[in-house]
Amino acid sequence: MNLIQQLEKEEIERLGKQIPDFAPGDTVVVNVNVVEGNRKRAQAYEGVVIAKRNRGLNSSFIVRKISSGEGVERTFQTYSPLIASIEVKRRGDVRRAKLYYLRSRSGKSARIKEKLPSRVAKQQAKAEA
Repeated sequence: MNLIQQLEKEEIERLGKQIPDFAPGDTVVVNVNVVEGNRKRAQAYEGVVIAKRNRGLNSSFIVRKISSGEGVERTFQTYSPLIASIEVKRRGDVRRAKLYYLRSRSGKSARIKEKLPSRVAKQQAKAEA
């Protein structure tokens, strides 16, 4: 591991952000800190993750949502101080790493199948209860 990678790893550990495990196709809610004048508030942005870029400290992901019938995409830096929290609402079952094809689709053809928990996971949860 070179010096730059080591420094980035230390910086990620120092930030101590709780980033949930999510993948393209998942529906997430990203709470973003927004400064308006002299007040600060959290703004929720809910949509489907269409791309994830894993580059250590420079990691980012793109979230797409339909707002007023218009597709809106926003790129978030994973370790940005502006991100208050990330919550996974729904797991999507997709076979691609980048879902850019959703840009040209609308309505029912843009739906993503939900990834259901496996039998093993269900049995483990049942055994724990």
